[in-house]
Amino acid sequence: MFAYVVRRCFTGVIMLIVMSFVTYFLFFASPIDPGRFACGKSCPPALIKQTDKALGFDKPWPVQWKDFAIGVVKGRDYPEDPALRKSAPELISHCPAPCLGYSQVNLINVTTELKDKIPISVSLALVAFVMWIIGGISLGAVAALTKGSIIDRGVVGTSLVFYAFPTFWMGLFLIEFPAIKWGLVQVPSYTSIADGGVWGWLSNLFLPGLTLALFYMAGYVRITRAFVLESMSEDYLRTAKAKGLAPRKILFKHTMRAALTPIVTLAGLDLAGLLGGAIITEQVFNFNGLGKLAVDSTQTFDLPTVVGLVLLLAAFVIVANIIVDILYAVIDPRVRVG
Repeated sequence: MFAYVVRRCFTGVIMLIVMSFVTYFLFFASPIDPGRFACGKSCPPALIKQTDKALGFDKPWPVQWKDFAIGVVKGRDYPEDPALRKSAPELISHCPAPCLGYSQVNLINVTTELKDKIPISVSLALVAFVMWIIGGISLGAVAALTKGSIIDRGVVGTSLVFYAFPTFWMGLFLIEFPAIKWGLVQVPSYTSIADGGVWGWLSNLFLPGLTLALFYMAGYVRITRAFVLESMSEDYLRTAKAKGLAPRKILFKHTMRAALTPIVTLAGLDLAGLLGGAIITEQVFNFNGLGKLAVDSTQTFDLPTVVGLVLLLAAFVIVANIIVDILYAVIDPRVRVG
């Protein structure tokens, strides 16, 4: 098991390196001057040229990627141009490792900028994830066990209704009625655990988390139902029933274990995508997380921040895949042999 985990982690590191190289190629190998985007959409030519020197964009893109990779490991200082450092030492900004660049638009290290947003997006993603996993798998299993009944049809039909509504509509509905008109919950405003305690943190994440959970839960209900029904038709489960094993033991020890493998795959990828920022939900609830930062950075042509966000999301996806592979090995020991 340890050797399997080491192999998967090593593969993940290689994938991260390749991903950063491809990202730099896509953004910096084009004929368009990257300083034009890093400086902002209203920059004069003289300031664009100065931005190129300050951020190292005047170098060939493979050299830029090498400097970026070194900065991730060791950190780096801005501006890159030695002449600018010498003439204006007060402008030197140190970006500690892992350094993902410097935002000329916001005059801040991208790493520092992301650190302020990551807790918000991670909190929202985890709360929504717990909601939809518990609700989706539980309701899907109930629907499978009551196949063809009114409960089965009611659960599947309701899940399809929630799946049909877009997240921005669901978010606006939950703000307008449960929060404002009915006063059942407070209007969400992100509060960290340090400021509001665990209850204050959870209560402000309930509505935005529910918005995402209702959408994702619908898919997990149908997927869980389908895989549980497929597992229940296997010969070894019919044998277990013939031997007189308790239905609860058959469900949890055999049926659900066989159905969990594809669900784990989907859950890992969905969670990784949400960790990169639930753009629409964060906009609706005015949560200043990674999703809102992505929208703002795109609108202001803040290229270093966009690149940092792309690489961060890629890292989330790769790490999620590694965790999923490890969970595979726990659920099905045969995977370790491959």
